[in-house]
This record gives sequence, C-alpha cells and structure tokens, in this order.
Amino acid sequence: MSIRSRLLTLTALCLIGVYLEFPGILYAQESPDTTQNQENPNGNASTLPISSDWSKVKIATYSKGDQTFVIAMGTLVPLFYYNSEGFYKTNVSVGGTGYLNYNYFFNSHVSLGGEVGGSFSATIGRNMLYLVPFGLRLGYQFVLNRFEFPLGLTIGAANQGYLDKGYFGLIIKPSAAVYWRFNPDWSFGLNADWWWLPQWFSNPSQTMYGNFLGITLGARYHF
Repeated sequence: MSIRSRLLTLTALCLIGVYLEFPGILYAQESPDTTQNQENPNGNASTLPISSDWSKVKIATYSKGDQTFVIAMGTLVPLFYYNSEGFYKTNVSVGGTGYLNYNYFFNSHVSLGGEVGGSFSATIGRNMLYLVPFGLRLGYQFVLNRFEFPLGLTIGAANQGYLDKGYFGLIIKPSAAVYWRFNPDWSFGLNADWWWLPQWFSNPSQTMYGNFLGITLGARYHF
C-alpha cells in the first residue's frame, strides 16, 4: 500500500470516529438545559414555586426576659366599708390616685413585679384621707393582635392616714386592664383596680374593711 493510500485510510478512520462521538458531545451539552426546561417549561428560574414553613410559625409578642414599666393616673372611688355588723357609708368623696409598677415576664403570659402608688380623698368634714400602698404584683396577660389584656393581683401593705390617726396594714388589689400597642416601645390603655383595705382591731366592732375602686389611664414602656 502506497503512502497516499495509507493517508486516505487514516483520514477516513478519523472522520468516522468524530462522527460517532459528536452526538454524545451534543447530548452532554444540552442535557442541563433540557432538565431545566422540564422543571420549568417557561425557562424562568425565578418563577419556580417555593414552599416554606415560615407561615406556620407564630412569634409570641412577649417572651421570657421581657419587661414593662407602667405609669398610671386617675380617680379613686370609695365604695363601702363593712364589718361583722353590716355595711357602712364611707363619707369620703371621689379622689385622685396614681401608681408605678414594674413587671418581668417569665413567658408570654406570666409576669412578676412590684407596685407603689398613692391616693388622696376628701371627707365630708373637708379633711383628707391618704393611702400609700405598695406590694408584689403577680400578672397574667392575654394578647389579641395589637390589644393586650393584663390581669394582676397586688398583695402588700398600705399606710393609711387621716388627721392625726394612722394605720399600717394589708392591702389586696386585683386589677384588669386593656392596652393598645402603639409601637414596639409603648402601649396605652385603661385600668380598673379593686382596693381591699382591712383595719383589724382587738375589738371586733371596730374592725373595718374598706373597699375602693380605682380607674386610671396608663402608659406602658416595653423593654
């Protein structure tokens, strides 16, 4: 076989090899696009449907470590006195009251803190009755959207003063309120408190239980 014949044979073999390999190369280059087109017929990866579980996650408004500081001012309405012999008029007019309290949350509902306040009311004889209560405060709160409904129970002591007389004794004050969350730092609302003030003496006829209703406007700072 001449050199020319050998060159023609080698060239023919090379062409046959390239022809056999070329479809495989084309398939390898086109297969990613084909897969993408199968997943998204429109060829737009940004429009692929994405499923997420974040919509099922509910973030609580309050959590452990959250704190609030409340300032409230309003009126104190004398309701009645009573003892073992019956009910009595207070002979005290509507007065003013205010308080400060602090609350630390252990979870999204339960809080513990303290409260201090004061009130003044005029009597029929135009004298003044002063009450200065303070104590520990246990709270439980419900939240509905931007509305918050804190319930509280304050147990402590109160210094009671009238003319030259004074009494230092127990106070129990349950409370309920509704607040509207203005922004992450502040909420504003209305409070209602029942003041129960016993005065115990050795003579049962002198023992008396005072009942007052406090209605106040409050501002709460959240931190």
